[in-house]
Amino acid sequence: MHVAIIEDDPAIARAVATALRERGHTCRCLESGTEAIADNAVLAADLVVLDSMLPGTTGIDVLRTARSAGVRTPVIMLTAKGTLPDKLEGFDAGCDDYLVKPFSIDELLARVEVLHRRAADRPAPELAAGDLRLNLATKRVTIGSREVDLTPTELSILELLIRYRGQVVTRKMLCEHVWGFDWDGPTNVIEVHITRLRAKLDKGRVGSCILTVRGRGYALADS
Repeated sequence: MHVAIIEDDPAIARAVATALRERGHTCRCLESGTEAIADNAVLAADLVVLDSMLPGTTGIDVLRTARSAGVRTPVIMLTAKGTLPDKLEGFDAGCDDYLVKPFSIDELLARVEVLHRRAADRPAPELAAGDLRLNLATKRVTIGSREVDLTPTELSILELLIRYRGQVVTRKMLCEHVWGFDWDGPTNVIEVHITRLRAKLDKGRVGSCILTVRGRGYALADS
């Protein structure tokens, strides 16, 4: 499961991301509501851990924006505001669960797993971009009628590119998604995996599925 952690406290974001990754989930951390809305972070995730008191655009605003756009991604709201009116405001905005700071990581993980099980009862989602398909349950990738055999790392990179189709996926985003929050490997490793992924996806095609955006990162081509 891919989790978006929208939290402006780096220590909390790091602790939550580490715990989730130890459970086998992938994570992306964002520090502001403005960034979350601009990147469609709620839509791109399978579950969101959302701080309500973000600077600028608040977590409540992020949630209302997503829900008004029809996004149904499960959201757990984290907040230091624990009064009943505060909780009602969060649920009214569309959160699925509400956890007051300071909180136990174990309790957060338990709540994540409850929402994850609920989602597992629904048909496994399929990510798509044009004729490119990625089944998240079977990890099967197809382009039209052609099946493409990818490594786990290539699958993880492709998943993020499809989730953020129409936007630039930065190298930092790829590092966090594939190797973890504190990944500090060689700088050219991303380019190596992208080159191999391109070679597999572009076989028999005119033009490349993956575009390089100089100085920023990568993006899926429109078709």
